[in-house]
Amino acid sequence: MSRSDFTSVCWTKSSYSQGNGECIELARATDKIGVRDSKLGDASPVLTFTPVAITALFDALRETPTI
Repeated sequence: MSRSDFTSVCWTKSSYSQGNGECIELARATDKIGVRDSKLGDASPVLTFTPVAITALFDALRETPTI
């Protein structure tokens, strides 16, 4: 799936955003979830995940101790 598949979707900023510009945005397009850097907006590369993969990633992040 290419970045063009995410051109007409609604991006949602992470609820963990602290207003310092260091956050991500998520969007759903058909059967994929896109993740991008909010600082770059539409110019940002988009990482794509299946719903199962993004859930596994977030679960693993929740289990990882904070550095």
